[in-house]
Amino acid sequence: MKKTLFIISFILVLGCKDSQDPKVSKILNNLENLVDLKGEPFDVSTLEGKKVLVNYWATWCAPCKKEMPDLLAAQKILSKENYVFLLISDESKEQIQDFKNKFKYDFTFLRSSESLSNIGIYAMPTTFVFNEKGKKVKEIIGATEWNSEEMITQLKEL
Repeated sequence: MKKTLFIISFILVLGCKDSQDPKVSKILNNLENLVDLKGEPFDVSTLEGKKVLVNYWATWCAPCKKEMPDLLAAQKILSKENYVFLLISDESKEQIQDFKNKFKYDFTFLRSSESLSNIGIYAMPTTFVFNEKGKKVKEIIGATEWNSEEMITQLKEL
């Protein structure tokens, strides 16, 4: 019950702050549909008070795969800045787990039970960054050099 109330309040707070952006509202509502690679529902309460980088990707997406080493380096650097990185795909848990095992990436990989196109994600990778208050502060469509000095500085300042 406490978790459900937190999810609802998290969605309401975030949704209200970005009420003009229907894509963000769909993404926030989709938090309830995320599961980890064991099939357990994702505990959204772990995001409270954190900066959150949400990266939508796919195992078949060449630009997604290309940016992952940089994304991993950025995650390591930004862990000291109160960041949580979530990598979300709508592929099967098995496909995501196989990818994780093959490349040894230490990310929080999550599976969306809803197709990404249904929540407004049409290009991959697509990344959203939310500040500690849950406000969307950055949206990036396409691959990025995540561990560049410029990007790290930008993310630290958000």
